[in-house]
Amino acid sequence: MAQYIIIYLGNDTPPPTDFDPAASKAKWGQWVQKLGAAAVNPGTPMMHSKIVSPDGVSDAGKQGSTGYTIVEAADMDAAIEMAKGCPYLEMGSLEVAELMQMPG
Repeated sequence: MAQYIIIYLGNDTPPPTDFDPAASKAKWGQWVQKLGAAAVNPGTPMMHSKIVSPDGVSDAGKQGSTGYTIVEAADMDAAIEMAKGCPYLEMGSLEVAELMQMPG
């Protein structure tokens, strides 16, 4: 099976006033548990994202990466179905990409 990276995007908006971090963490844990063995790397949060380009360095802004999960799936459609269950969608969007296996 191929591996896919689910990248968490755009969490630059303050959480709603009724946001419960413990409940959010519990939802994420339930989603990872549902993924089971398909979760190769259940998740790694990221902070303070910067964009490096030939023009210099800038803040990633509202669409910057805030974390990722790596899953094994039969194909892109299956990986997307896994991503659709991610509770991060309550705060931002997700990008799903197949990871290429490099020779070596």
